[in-house]
This record gives sequence, C-alpha cells and structure tokens, in this order.
Amino acid sequence: MSALRWWLLILGVVFFSALTVWELRRPRQARRGDAPLEPTRPRDPTLQLPEMHAHEPLTHRTLPVIELPADADELPVLEAAAPEEDAAVPGASRPEEEEEEEERENADAALEAREAPAEPTEPTEPAEAAEAAEAEWEEAPAEAHFEVAPEAAPAEGPGTGEPLVDWPPDSERRVVALRLVAPQPERFAGRSLRQALAAEGFVLGRFDIFHKGDEARRAILSAASLSQPGTFDATTMDSQHFGGLSLFAVLPGPKSPPEAFEELVSTARSLNERLCGVLQDEGGTPLTPARIASLKARLNSGAPA
Repeated sequence: MSALRWWLLILGVVFFSALTVWELRRPRQARRGDAPLEPTRPRDPTLQLPEMHAHEPLTHRTLPVIELPADADELPVLEAAAPEEDAAVPGASRPEEEEEEEERENADAALEAREAPAEPTEPTEPAEAAEAAEAEWEEAPAEAHFEVAPEAAPAEGPGTGEPLVDWPPDSERRVVALRLVAPQPERFAGRSLRQALAAEGFVLGRFDIFHKGDEARRAILSAASLSQPGTFDATTMDSQHFGGLSLFAVLPGPKSPPEAFEELVSTARSLNERLCGVLQDEGGTPLTPARIASLKARLNSGAPA
C-alpha cells in the first residue's frame, strides 16, 4: 500500500508540474500566433461646413391706399398706364437699322423679280402652225399603232453553232484517238463534263456526240463517252456521271494530220486540267511524252497508231 501511495503522489506532482508549465507557455504562444496589428491610420480632419445664413426677408411693397369720398356712388376705374415710348431724338441716325432695312428691301425686290412672269419674246412658232398641230392631234385616233422593227438575228461567228461533220468513207478513214479517264473510284459529273467541253469549243451535234469546229465550222475533233453506246443526252447529261471521254480526230480532215494531232493533244491536256483526270492513249497506256512522240512518228510515217 505504501508503494502505491508513493506512486500516486509522484504522478500527481508530475501532472501539476506539467499543467503549470502549460499554463505559463500558453500566453506566449497566443501572442506569437496573433497576426500583427496594422498601425492605426490617423483620422481625417473633421470637415467644417461653412455657416449658412438665411436670406433676409424681402420687404413687402405696400399697396397704395385710395380714399374715396363718402358720397361717391360709383367706384373709379383705374386704367393701365401706357408703356413709355422711347423718345426719338430728332436728327439722330441708326446706321444698323437702316442697313437691315435696306437689305430687306433688296431681298424683297429680288424675290418679286424671280416670281414675276418673264415677258414673252418672239414666238418660236406661228400661231397658225400651233393651231393646225393642235387640230391634227385632236383628230388622231386614241390608240396609236407603232411598228416595231424585228430584232436582227445574232450573226454566227466562226466556230459557233453545230459543226459540220463530213467524214471520209470507211475505206479511206483513219482515226487517231486519246482517252481522258476519271480517277478511280470517282467519275466525272455530267454538268462539269459539259461545261469543260463547252469551254474548249465542243458542241453537241451529229451522232449525239460533241464536235469541235474550226473557223469554217468544220469538225476537226470529236468527243464520245467511254460508256456504251458512247452518246450524250442533252436533257439528262447534267444529272449523270461518266467514266471518261474518247477524244478522236478523223483523217483526212480539215487540217493536215500533224496539225490535227497537235490540236488533239492540246485539247486533251486542256480538258484534263479542267477535269483532273488521267490521259491515256487508245489502248489505255498512260500518255507520257515518249508515247506522244511515238504516236506522232507513226502518224507521220503513215503506219496505224
């Protein structure tokens, strides 16, 4: 028992010592944790309003007192006094008023001169001629008929209208052809194809295919569809799609074979720039510069292309 008491006594002393130390350190921690107070700003000086004084009372004007005699039957009527006119000093001049009056008179005179009707000059037409013209106008019918000249038909220039197709017989005919194929899997829209051909001078004509004429409207080149039967329908072409074109020149024709071949190659390249397709020869071989030179050499030698 004595040992337990000593232990309890020791624990009590330790507890109280710790509590005392904690109480002593607590104010210091609180002072350290508090935020520093901002210095107090000096107060602005008190504004002093100026002294306000009421206006002095206005002096009331006293009305005049009119004394009437005792035996007066009617009250007198007071008439308002006429305004005093400025006494005109004889001989005094007013230059400003005189100038204004003169300007006003000049303006009135100018206005009257404008409004006044102009005096009639010599008549431009005798009275008798005027009366005759008036009588003729009255006798004229109410509805006048005017003859309108018919519009002249537009002249057809070189290369306009449907080209004339005059191909030689099959036994004497020689055809030089190239292909313009749409890139796979795309196809040429009919509207774009028609516009590109029209821009190069092609017109839909004989055999329902396109022809390009020269200055004399003679067909030098032709264009057919690669799809069977190779023809075009003007009413449905814009809504269709095409896989490609077959461009060809029939020899002999309006131009010599070398000139016709150069026209064929040039037109095919121009159409390809508009449609962005692939140029090939008649057999489907890509149209390279070497292949063009080979076709040209065969054409000049007379061998079949």
